[in-house]
Amino acid sequence: MNFIAQHPLAKKNKWGAYNRFFSWQLKQAINPRARKCPFVEESVLLIERGMIGATGNIYVGLLEFEDMAFVLHFLRPGDIMGDIGANVGVYTILAAKNTGAKVLAIEPIPAAFHHLVDNVKLNNVGHLAIILNCGAADRNGELEFTATMDAVNHVADREEKMKEAGLIKVPVKTPDEIFQNNKPVLLKIGVEGFEMAVIKGAKSLLESDNLCAIIIELNGSGMRYGFSDDQIHEELFSFGFSPYQYDPFNRKIKSIVRPGNLNTIYLRNEDRILERITSSRKFNVIGQLI
Repeated sequence: MNFIAQHPLAKKNKWGAYNRFFSWQLKQAINPRARKCPFVEESVLLIERGMIGATGNIYVGLLEFEDMAFVLHFLRPGDIMGDIGANVGVYTILAAKNTGAKVLAIEPIPAAFHHLVDNVKLNNVGHLAIILNCGAADRNGELEFTATMDAVNHVADREEKMKEAGLIKVPVKTPDEIFQNNKPVLLKIGVEGFEMAVIKGAKSLLESDNLCAIIIELNGSGMRYGFSDDQIHEELFSFGFSPYQYDPFNRKIKSIVRPGNLNTIYLRNEDRILERITSSRKFNVIGQLI
């Protein structure tokens, strides 16, 4: 309830958001099955109970409001977006269906990948979305992942490997190999603390002038692999990226000194960013134009 009340979009119509919340809970209590749920404009998501990273979009329209609105306002048809850690495909569908951009989506967990495939088919964007059932790392090979934690599945740390329970082995590739023939303008990285390894495997990608924006999850989880958010920040800064806040209502970006508590948007080539976000059309999200 607090999340809905404080969400920038949902708080403009709290009762509508509360109604969507209770309606979803009631439907799942009566018949817990996957349901086709409206997303942004013509896009839909196939969602079932337990999909923490997807159900929030039912209630508030855009769960990660600033980041997801940036995707809508920045991307154009013909662009390429990289979605590393795509989960069930929320960002992939947002980019492909709503902006017409091409997406290379990488998801290592088989169960989430299955839902990603379903959502791509459901939205008829198979011609725009290339989906790979693998992980991303600093070298090609194979890694063990957790598989029972929904949106927060991750590369197993030492303690989890010792327990040897609920782990799966998944092939991993470097982003430089994955994107060698498709250079994105926007990269979304959500790998639950494994960000530094992904960045280390993306040197050529990060050096590409085509890449203007990175949405990256920085919430302290990198410490399980021995890296702090500050170290990841410095690594991105060395490639010319700086952290920003985005105001979707006013289409403005504001430079910040350090990364935020959850996702942070890193940008370079500010003039190109501003030209795009200020000239983008408006999108209808839960009955509101942004």
